[in-house]
Amino acid sequence: MSVADLRQKYGKFELLESGMAGTPFEQFTQWFAQALEAGVAEPNAMTLATVGPDQAPSARIVLLKGFDENGFVFYTNYESRKGRDLAAHPQAALLFFWQPLERQVRIEGRIEKTTAEESDAYFRSRPLGSRIGAWVSPQSQPISREALEARNAELTAQLGDDPQRPPHWGGYRVVPHRVEFWQGRPSRLHDRLAYELQGDAWVLQRLAP
Repeated sequence: MSVADLRQKYGKFELLESGMAGTPFEQFTQWFAQALEAGVAEPNAMTLATVGPDQAPSARIVLLKGFDENGFVFYTNYESRKGRDLAAHPQAALLFFWQPLERQVRIEGRIEKTTAEESDAYFRSRPLGSRIGAWVSPQSQPISREALEARNAELTAQLGDDPQRPPHWGGYRVVPHRVEFWQGRPSRLHDRLAYELQGDAWVLQRLAP
């Protein structure tokens, strides 16, 4: 079978304006809970798209680690490629794809760093190996596997059982101005309902598929 012949039929659910929550945060909370209930693998996995200093786009999968009416939070190395991109252009897009539910969520907004207290609290909640790994990895920089493992052994011995958060590591929050909910429908006539922030109010509209 050729790649062009690969197709998926959609039609499990529909998305109507009358069933949408008042804000995208409430709607996302409902959909995220349904993804958990449906057993979607890693429902917090999301594509993060950034733009670098050279204006070139870049995308990768990261994990959502918190969300509320202030935005959507993830953690990373500030000196990584994504960190450098966000320093140059503090805007980002997120994409969730929950295939078993035939759903996507697209989020666009500005970037802000989480507070040091938030980053410290999340860092302390991580497994010990992950905390040490934040010190070990010069993320996005060239390195050999041997050098990485040697550095891991060295810092594991040095840092002990309670390493503090490194200064180059912490959280980002995507503060959205646009959130789109996509539901697969038959014949590619998908439902697309988008919340747009206009002033202090969220305005909902349907988009052509």
